[in-house]
Amino acid sequence: MQTDLSKFDVGDYKAGSKGKVIAWYFINYYIFDSAFPWPYKFKVMLLRFFGAQIGEGIVIKTKVRIKYPWLLTLGRNCWIGESVWIDNLDTVSIGNNVSISQGAMLLTGNHDYRLSNFPYRLGKIQLEDGVWIGARSVVCPGVICKSHSILTVQSVATKNMEAWSIYSGNPAAFVRARTMHI
Repeated sequence: MQTDLSKFDVGDYKAGSKGKVIAWYFINYYIFDSAFPWPYKFKVMLLRFFGAQIGEGIVIKTKVRIKYPWLLTLGRNCWIGESVWIDNLDTVSIGNNVSISQGAMLLTGNHDYRLSNFPYRLGKIQLEDGVWIGARSVVCPGVICKSHSILTVQSVATKNMEAWSIYSGNPAAFVRARTMHI
């Protein structure tokens, strides 16, 4: 048996109404994925209008892509850096005081390579309070990054990360405990 992409379909997956998905596509392209520095409050207002649950004190830099805001929860005082991609075919929940650095990707979707029609394989992502996702890092479907964990630059989280721990590499492995000083 071989992979046959002509047999792929999304199954019973539905992102939302066609009108909502199309409207968001244009907002995402012209406002969020733009190099123009639109005001943060304007971006937050648009996300809320499209169903995202968003806290106060949010920083959303330029060239950010968010697949479906109605599947996004974002706590207070979070930073989303330049060129971040939140590919949320499934729910992404982000706690308070979370930093997602430049070029990082949160990927809730994948494909089941064991089946010839290559169907979707989805998994929620949760970033708990105080998490830092380093630049150009990837968080894979189904991963929970527990409180104050860190994923270092260009690392790939394929499994849950424990609280107050630093992870690095591909796949990311525990490096040491995270400590904070006053």
